[in-house]
Amino acid sequence: MKLYFLSPFILQKIIWIPTRFSLFFFGHWKISGMDNLKGIPAPVIFACNHTSEIDPFFVPASLPFLSRFAPTFYTSRESKFYTNSGWRRYIYGGFFFKMWGSYPVHVGLNDYAKSMTHHIEIIRDGGSLCMFPEGRITPDGTIQAAKGGVAYLSQATGALIVPVRFEGAFGVSLKDLFLRRRHISIVYGKPMKPTDYLGSDPMIDELKNYAAVVMAEVGKL
Repeated sequence: MKLYFLSPFILQKIIWIPTRFSLFFFGHWKISGMDNLKGIPAPVIFACNHTSEIDPFFVPASLPFLSRFAPTFYTSRESKFYTNSGWRRYIYGGFFFKMWGSYPVHVGLNDYAKSMTHHIEIIRDGGSLCMFPEGRITPDGTIQAAKGGVAYLSQATGALIVPVRFEGAFGVSLKDLFLRRRHISIVYGKPMKPTDYLGSDPMIDELKNYAAVVMAEVGKL
């Protein structure tokens, strides 16, 4: 295990039991589709719809404690994006995010290889990645247009993409959880392999089109 794997591995294991208990008790949590993960090699890219700020906890908490996909790493925005985001600027995109396993995508470079350098290295070192291809939390509960990074990473590293659907957490509040009003679910779909459909050097539009195909699969779950 690479040295930088230790921090997210430890943190995700420490909160595994309390997170699962909280989600099952307060969110009537349901986990489906785990059979789709059987027999597929790590690392993989979990491509998830983005419904709430608690989404990043769902994948590591739903996987077995000793899962071969642990620890789970993430893509995030750069810390400067959160400068005017109140308390979030002290947590999001900074030291704590890296401790959890989240590394920023460098925007504005018009080059996936440069903007996702961290994530290419993580996958090649054997780390599984949880991505939100929409790039932001949905404003209305529906799945938004996807960016092409998820297709690029899979194409560049050979990692399979596993579509993942979250339901029940959009607009959730602490009151909703404490009163047990929500029924939250996570569904794993069948793995996808863009290298079967894309050439060796796909154009940006091709990557975006395949990312849209991935999110369409997420929507079907």
